[in-house]
Amino acid sequence: MRKPIIAGNWKMFKTIAESSATAAQLKPLVAHTNHCEIAVAPVFTSLRFVADRLEGSNIQVASQDIAAERGQGAYTGEVSGEMLRDAGCSLAIVGHSERRQYYGETDETVNRKARAALDAGLRPIICVGETLAERDSGREREVAKRQINAALAELTAVDLDRIIVAYEPVWAIGTGRTATPQQAQSMHAFLRSVIADTFGEAAAQDVRILYGGSVKPENIGELMREDDLDGALVGGASLDAASFARIVNYLG
Repeated sequence: MRKPIIAGNWKMFKTIAESSATAAQLKPLVAHTNHCEIAVAPVFTSLRFVADRLEGSNIQVASQDIAAERGQGAYTGEVSGEMLRDAGCSLAIVGHSERRQYYGETDETVNRKARAALDAGLRPIICVGETLAERDSGREREVAKRQINAALAELTAVDLDRIIVAYEPVWAIGTGRTATPQQAQSMHAFLRSVIADTFGEAAAQDVRILYGGSVKPENIGELMREDDLDGALVGGASLDAASFARIVNYLG
């Protein structure tokens, strides 16, 4: 059985004090949750503070991005995987649609960042998904296949065991629109079949594929009833501790 993961992406919100306070509020609300893994992704400046606040809890810390380069070097503005580990991270979000849309990330860049995360001992959450124009033109599967194949290029089955995939239809991020559970299931199953083409059916069945796109307490239960949905990458609804706890505790 694939253990679900619910991850909260705080994006460019919350100061150090606000991030620490939200982490402290969240801890007791999910302290007894064991049906899923839990993670939060604060901004870079808050990572160490949130990690310290969550130490000893069942909540992991993820970065929202990672440098494609390893180690140290003259890469102004970048933060390496080793530095993220040092700040308390165990996961790194890679290739989020906002990084692709606003900051020119390419499929090749996403692959380099995924490999950098693995090399640093982090588990990458690799994001893929189509725009509204791509879906309306019937190209959603073509786009998802290209993105996932590029992201996993040159990786091995051993690497795959440490990788998490997040399907995030760009048209459903921050818009209030959500893919229906059936639309999400269809794309998740398709992504799993694409992974199986390269790595084999058994390995593909072990990969956890999260859904991201206007996930809320009101729709998480219905989404999680689908066979190939293994959790959620939550945006705005994760900024409030009580709201995010309701999503995490979707079983109860």
